Amino acid sequence: MDQENRKILCVGLVCLDIISVVDKYPEEDTDSRCVSQRWQRGGNASNSCTVLSLLGAQSAFMGSLCAGPVAENLPDVTADDFSKVDLSQFKWIHWEGRNAAEQIKMIQHVVKFNDALPRQQRISISVEIEKTREALYELFPHGDVVFVSKDVARHFGFQSAEAAVRGLYHRVKEGSVLICPWAEHGADALGPDGIVLHSDAFPPEALVDTLGAGDTFNAAVIFTLSKGGRLQDALTFGCRVAGRKCGFHGFDNISQYFTHE
Repeated sequence: MDQENRKILCVGLVCLDIISVVDKYPEEDTDSRCVSQRWQRGGNASNSCTVLSLLGAQSAFMGSLCAGPVAENLPDVTADDFSKVDLSQFKWIHWEGRNAAEQIKMIQHVVKFNDALPRQQRISISVEIEKTREALYELFPHGDVVFVSKDVARHFGFQSAEAAVRGLYHRVKEGSVLICPWAEHGADALGPDGIVLHSDAFPPEALVDTLGAGDTFNAAVIFTLSKGGRLQDALTFGCRVAGRKCGFHGFDNISQYFTHE
């Protein structure tokens, strides 16, 4: 399969998000009447997969699913599960940091697969470290592209995206890219050339729904890089798409903004 037709795989969580819409942000210890409520599919990897598809990428999701609308205690994907995947159909695999020890084994499986391929045909690997859990920090040296959240950056004592990518870059492997989105302050990235890149945020006219904005950012960055785009362009596109997403509920309207641009 040629590189253009290979897919992007997202590995991680799918869950059910129940969203209650209110007139204004509720004050502590007060009751608010809901204007509306909706149920939608959520989870970091699942959301990113949705956005990739809406942007026009061929995408796939790997995670635990259930037959009904709700479920309890679904297990995370294991390395044994992942070993059954036909890797030849993918050009990029993204891991939402969860069961890190198993995910590292999965990544090592991909690295071994890549070793037998010419460089231009190898699968790119990205990881997202969003939660402040010590075990997840083991993922830092295992991605070609590493996304680190504002919460994790602050956990390490950094108060800006630039400080975070500079201060945490020693944790990634040689040649990797480290990216840190910082909400309304945009996002920064640092690659092997040692130059910090920045994109401002692109806020919507009215802030409506920030749920999944980070997953949207990750997907838009991966989308651009997977097509051979420059890191600066990927960073800016990620901020643009994430900003637009915050202007409406859910994800479906993303395609109408960017399909024809």
